[in-house]
Amino acid sequence: MDTLISNVTIVTMNERMDVLFGGHVGITDGKIVHIAKVPPKEAPAEIIDGTGMVLMPGLINCHTHLATAALRSLCDELSITEALEQQLKKEARMDSRIAKAAATIAAAECLRFGVTSVSDLYYYPAATAEVIADSGMKANLALSSYRFIDAVEEFDFHKDEQCQELKRVAEKWHGHDNGRIKIDAGIWAEYTSNHKLWEGLAAYAGENGLGFQLHLSQTQDEAESCEDRTGLTQTELLSCHKVLTVPVTAAGCNCLTDMDRKILGKHHASAVVTPLADAKQGRPCASIPDCVKAGMNVALGTDGALEAGNLDLFEVMRAAAMSVRAAKNDPAALSASAALMMATVCGARAQGRAAECGMIKEGMDADLILVDFSAPHLMPCHNVTNALVFSAKGGDVAMTMVRGKKLYVNGHFPTLDLNNAVRELMEYAMPKLFEEPKE
Repeated sequence: MDTLISNVTIVTMNERMDVLFGGHVGITDGKIVHIAKVPPKEAPAEIIDGTGMVLMPGLINCHTHLATAALRSLCDELSITEALEQQLKKEARMDSRIAKAAATIAAAECLRFGVTSVSDLYYYPAATAEVIADSGMKANLALSSYRFIDAVEEFDFHKDEQCQELKRVAEKWHGHDNGRIKIDAGIWAEYTSNHKLWEGLAAYAGENGLGFQLHLSQTQDEAESCEDRTGLTQTELLSCHKVLTVPVTAAGCNCLTDMDRKILGKHHASAVVTPLADAKQGRPCASIPDCVKAGMNVALGTDGALEAGNLDLFEVMRAAAMSVRAAKNDPAALSASAALMMATVCGARAQGRAAECGMIKEGMDADLILVDFSAPHLMPCHNVTNALVFSAKGGDVAMTMVRGKKLYVNGHFPTLDLNNAVRELMEYAMPKLFEEPKE
């Protein structure tokens, strides 16, 4: 046995939602091999004392844009139009070197806050893949394709520049390290592209076993614009063009109709709700109960640091539960257990990783985090599940591991060169993004 985490409170997130007090979890070759109230007979190579700690599955952030850490909170308090103008202006100056430095900072932030896997929808996926590979995290990475193809223009997936970038990234990185990195197809949104691109990407995804990421119905304006232009909702339109024939992870879902949710549920699509980023940008959160009722899988995301300010998924869990309770005027409308499931079990399902992570279960990958419950704001603890959602913070995470490898321990990031990333941001990225060229 490689590692034993001993004398720890274990929140398993298994089918019975078992919680074991004073338990022991053994890890061999990156897999969980022992979960019990008693330690194993086999002596481990390393013992991690979990006294005063809670062990739980690593959190899964199912929607973010890691490289936008370089633009963190740049557009706060701007209108949607002003924010988009600022964002596009800075993104036009971005390059893969900036993206890699920013993604490194964001990966460290995720690990610091107990996130073991992310779904990223952005540009420069090759640079981000390099960061994820080095970090030891898991990720589903999608290139955010965004261009319109003229109605009379002949579309050829094998010649289109963005499609070929996706193909190159997928050929190099999809399935990397026994599936630790997956590549998804993706578009930014319905309103930034059209059916020729959608159909080409969906066909490629279907042929190669990829998922498909996008933003969907985030605002009422974009939803109404689509209906005015096409007579269909965004969901109906994308469904007509075969996007929903592959596993879809749709971020936002704030303005879906009942029929939209039924269509998405029928196709087993995942909605990724981003309640804190939505609130920060002055829009309502998606209706979690309605999505679940329609058969959708519902997971959680932070959005990017540009939109959300930080990547703390503990805050998002709390916001998700509170948003439903406030909307329903019912303190029991969404339980703490349900919020934890969205951040673990449902997140793994959205990434196509349900068989490997999201629970503490024998045979699954040891994607685990230790949360230090010795802090004043976590005492006394009458209910561990409630405390994780309503009292704990990302900063309470003491250790994050993926496949049994420690990636964050008490302020240290053994797999990431943060000093170099900070230098790159300060000396290269910030001048390039924000300094005006001298005449």
